[in-house]
Amino acid sequence: MASPLILVTGATGYIASRLIPRLLDSGYRVRALAREPRRLAARSWSDQIDLVQAEVRTPSTLAHALDGVDTAYYFIHNMSYGHGYATLELDAARNFARAAEQAGVQHIIYLGGLADPEGHIAPHMRSRIETGNVLREGKVPVTEFRAGVTAGSGSISFEMIRFMTELFPIVPGPLWLKNKSQPIAIQNIIDYLIAALNNKTGQGQVFEIGGPDVMPYKDLMLRYARIRKLNRRMLLLPGIPVWFMAFGVDLMTPVPYPIAHALVDGLSADSIVKHPAALQVFPEVRLIDFDSATQAALEKTHPSHIERMWVDGSTKTQFVKHEGCFILHTEIEINEEPEKIIRTIINLRNSSPLPWGEGSGVRERLHNAFGQQWIEWRVRRAASPTYLTQTLFFSPRGLPGFLYWFLSYPFQRFSFRGLIRKIAKRSQNS
Repeated sequence: MASPLILVTGATGYIASRLIPRLLDSGYRVRALAREPRRLAARSWSDQIDLVQAEVRTPSTLAHALDGVDTAYYFIHNMSYGHGYATLELDAARNFARAAEQAGVQHIIYLGGLADPEGHIAPHMRSRIETGNVLREGKVPVTEFRAGVTAGSGSISFEMIRFMTELFPIVPGPLWLKNKSQPIAIQNIIDYLIAALNNKTGQGQVFEIGGPDVMPYKDLMLRYARIRKLNRRMLLLPGIPVWFMAFGVDLMTPVPYPIAHALVDGLSADSIVKHPAALQVFPEVRLIDFDSATQAALEKTHPSHIERMWVDGSTKTQFVKHEGCFILHTEIEINEEPEKIIRTIINLRNSSPLPWGEGSGVRERLHNAFGQQWIEWRVRRAASPTYLTQTLFFSPRGLPGFLYWFLSYPFQRFSFRGLIRKIAKRSQNS
């Protein structure tokens, strides 16, 4: 008997990228829904799933995506659209609930935001709660989880904490940072999402989930700094406009302005668990404290763990900030056998005056006093052409690391391009 078919929406997003491998490891068949499926091509699990292109705001595209699905995870949000996103989110949820009912889906699992719906909360948090309400208007049972700050490499809330704390010896922020937060490890969020698949008691209920620690938002940054052995202080100022804070976050971190605006605005109220029923309904979930979750996230700041969300087949050269790293990536076509290109890279490594470190094959660690740096090559063959990708990862340590990167970036970019061209030329001439 075939295992149940699970649909994961928002497949290019952070939560989906952590959930899908766990589902596959548990033996489930997985279908992933994305607006731009090509963005998933570089994921290590892309060839193990059924990938469909659909848009929840266009109901006609959903029937095929939901055909044969037992349980659907709903991870759709529209914050990146800016003004008016809340209306889009409710329309999308309504379309999805209706289509799921028509397709015979048995269960919807939704991850929303942690806030007190009876209190004064930001529009972003209100939208997350109302989205859950709209999903429950349909006839398909819904299990809703509400989570606050997610402690995990790649989480937008964690990356905002990471980049801002690394950069500023004195971290500026609004008085709202005194409000309380109950962060939860990404591992625990996935634990809850997996546990809900076969837990009938949880169907139709709303669960507030958080880790064992409750602390002001500002203490999240100070705890991160302590783990990184950085000397940091907070400077809380009254009257800082949300747009100004969001602009700074957009400039200094991987979080784009529309999302940063929503997140900063969300700091205006506490985000803590008031109804801990999840602990009784899902006793198998063992909560991880913030320090342990942060340490685990830092250990994953390495090319072997980083999701290659920037590889989408549309742009040959890209610069991104992602999972604690500045990343410079390029791809070129070389009309040579992959084995020959790899031999050229190895020979270059052995003869180059660059300070190569330990490593083998197509990834090298470069010695750097301002952080950790790696360079990686990957060779792939598509029909006749062979493609070589070259990726530079730099994880800065504190303000000196940021200064080093921004001051050296023009040289890094120039030498980076020259290196891949040298590899191509030597491969073709050898």
